Amino acid sequence: MNVAPLRLLTVHAHPDDESSKGASTVARYAAEGIPSTLVCCTGGEAGSVLNPAMDTPEVTENLAQVRMKELDEAAGIIGYEKVDLLGYHDSGMPDSEENERSDNFWNADLDEAIGRLVAIIRRDRPQVVVTYGDDQRHYAHPDHLRVHDISLPAFDRASDPEWYPEAGEPWMPLKLYYTVWSRKRMVALHDTFVELGLESPFGEDWQERFKDEGQDDRITTQVPIGDFYEVRELALRAHATQVDPTSAFWFGLPTDVARDVHPWDDYILARSVVETHIPEDDLFAGVPGLRAGRAPVA
Repeated sequence: MNVAPLRLLTVHAHPDDESSKGASTVARYAAEGIPSTLVCCTGGEAGSVLNPAMDTPEVTENLAQVRMKELDEAAGIIGYEKVDLLGYHDSGMPDSEENERSDNFWNADLDEAIGRLVAIIRRDRPQVVVTYGDDQRHYAHPDHLRVHDISLPAFDRASDPEWYPEAGEPWMPLKLYYTVWSRKRMVALHDTFVELGLESPFGEDWQERFKDEGQDDRITTQVPIGDFYEVRELALRAHATQVDPTSAFWFGLPTDVARDVHPWDDYILARSVVETHIPEDDLFAGVPGLRAGRAPVA
């Protein structure tokens, strides 16, 4: 097996998803000399303006362009080396006008979409790919479902020269992860709000959504991110149309408290070509490679 520079690739549905899911992990690896590629599958054109301060005619009429600027800013804060747009229109929610569009991600030709992702994987040659899981019952947005649908076959086909020969030299990624929000994290956040005498945004509705253990028993990997927690907050704030800076959901706890409530990003190891030992604290566990300026990792 060739020893190559380590690289991470993450696949997300819309601008802002890269900030709410795993941003601190990417920042940590960037600090360790491991670059990352962000693949954003849609432009987020169907999103609502969720920050009242940004709900102006100028913003709503140019939402696609505004969200691209927000994405660029957030990706820079997080430390992504590359940002690739897969090129599809936001699919919106089922039964919406956007969901009927022929150019949206949900209605895209599946093999074509997989091929676009394969081309990026072959170009950047990541050992680790992070995507969305097979259990999205808590938020079954069509674009989130489709991210999962294209990522698994792209992971397999990237190394197969019979698939998409025009998409570059084959490359075999070694590990595929699902990013998840654990029930344990939500409960810990709720309990901390209560302990501080603050109104918790994780009330009855959230308790109902996470009334069972959810996917917690499937979590294989917890990446420590306490030192990079603030990156997530800053990146979220960059998405000013989507994230209200007064939102208790995102920012209700003081930063110095929130960083220690659940100081990990949680993942499910879905596939691995290399031997590893569960539980893990590193997405690159078992992966041979080079961190920039450092000796090879066995």
